[in-house]
Amino acid sequence: MKKTIEILTIILAFFCNNTRAQQDTLQLKREARSLLREGNKLYNKQQFDKASLSYRKAISKNTKYDKASYNYGNALYQGKKYKDAVSQYELATKTAQTKVEKAEAYHNIGNAMMEQKQYQQAIDAYKNALKNNPGDDETRYNLAVAQQKAEKEKQKNKNDKNKDKKNQQNKDQKKDQDQKNKDPNKDKKEGDDKDQKKNQDQKNKDDKKDPKKDQNNKDKQKQKPKQGKMSPEQMKQLLESLNNEEKKTQKKMNVNKSKGRKVKQEKDW
Repeated sequence: MKKTIEILTIILAFFCNNTRAQQDTLQLKREARSLLREGNKLYNKQQFDKASLSYRKAISKNTKYDKASYNYGNALYQGKKYKDAVSQYELATKTAQTKVEKAEAYHNIGNAMMEQKQYQQAIDAYKNALKNNPGDDETRYNLAVAQQKAEKEKQKNKNDKNKDKKNQQNKDQKKDQDQKNKDPNKDKKEGDDKDQKKNQDQKNKDDKKDPKKDQNNKDKQKQKPKQGKMSPEQMKQLLESLNNEEKKTQKKMNVNKSKGRKVKQEKDW
């Protein structure tokens, strides 16, 4: 009997705790709805920052409150905080109760991407919206606009690239032209130098082939200036001097010759 009472007590405590937890959850949900309504009133008054605060409090009470996430995204969007708005819309797509609600969240993601000129991301978002709600003509229209803008941007980027390439070519051509204008005789001068070198090489080659001319040049180099002519008196003195010198030399030779002669001596036994 005592054991049975203990079991019943445990079961009763469990149900009480479970009931209390459910009551707490319901209380949090009621508070979240109250904050949502407060946020909606502020939103309608275009007090988007205050509305955002109320929606954020509502989400803290109930993290799976898809309507609070969606409306919070709208308040951020109106405040031009598009990147933050996308985060809330993405959360709403995960907590949405129906396909239509999910489609609306994707639709607004597309709008926020369009404001940021991220056209491809907008296209993807609109396509996801149409998957969940194929009959939404407004989303279909926005998709067409996004595709048109994406194609236009692609063409613009292509044109800008070609323009940059052309500008670079023009810049290079102008640089070359400026260089030519700075030294217009440069090509002519280089041509004249080449011709002059060619002529000099040919002349050197011809000189080697003409030995007579080369010999004449050598003879010219060996020639010396002639001395002035001697008078008869100077001629006579020179001859006498040469004769006297020759006699002296001959006399010395005879003396040396006599001194150098040896006499044969016989043995005296």
